[in-house]
Amino acid sequence: MKKLVLLLAVVLISNLFISCSTVPLTGRSQLSIIPSSQLLSMSFSEYDQFLNANQISRDKKTSATVKNVGKKIQQAVETFFKQKGMSDRLAGYNWEFNLVDSKDVNAWCMPGGKVVIYTGILPITKDETGLAVVMGHEIAHAIAEHGGERMSQGLITNLGGMALAKALESKPQETQTLWMTAFGLGSQVGVMLPFSRMHESEADHLGLIFMAMAGYDPNKAIDFWQRMAELKGGQTPPEFLSTHPSDETRINDIKKLLPEAMEYYKK
Repeated sequence: MKKLVLLLAVVLISNLFISCSTVPLTGRSQLSIIPSSQLLSMSFSEYDQFLNANQISRDKKTSATVKNVGKKIQQAVETFFKQKGMSDRLAGYNWEFNLVDSKDVNAWCMPGGKVVIYTGILPITKDETGLAVVMGHEIAHAIAEHGGERMSQGLITNLGGMALAKALESKPQETQTLWMTAFGLGSQVGVMLPFSRMHESEADHLGLIFMAMAGYDPNKAIDFWQRMAELKGGQTPPEFLSTHPSDETRINDIKKLLPEAMEYYKK
């Protein structure tokens, strides 16, 4: 047993040294043991499966708005990375934005720019700017590779450091569940990872910049999060907020970030 524990520790330490990347803007080092090609391939497959199993909204006007806002955020992201000399980080991205009929107050973005907005969140977003807050935040999660980081942690913690391809082959159900949890598609989002609140703060930071570069006033992010706080009303938070910082903490942190975000704002 001691030998097994030692072996896993060696695997973990080795991966930490040879498989780290950094989060854009914040510079935080993060664990990354999954090759980008595998991550994108699985993402595209899972995204197609999700769309096949769920009802894409037939509301053409609102769907067009979602795609329009998404496209603006995409262009902002691409410009941001070009300015930072990091365009290679977006290699293999195949952006897609879809509105799905669901009462759930939720939204997410998988690796490669695969975005879903649930109709249940629209009463809180209210307009394009509110959508930009949500999409900027969720796309920031993907850009910062939070899902890949959480998936890497899960492979080490739950599957003994098994490679993704091997995990898919030998433990497909466990790997599927791990994926759903890591990327926010499951019902137990945030159960496993101690860094989830850190991820949320990083996504808020990057998301403000992306929405500002896309031409949306980042000050309006305060209004959106206040509406989300009102929705919670002291009860169990919707899935979209399951691992997020407290309302007061988030809003105060966003206020501190606004001067920086406003430097990127293009009316």
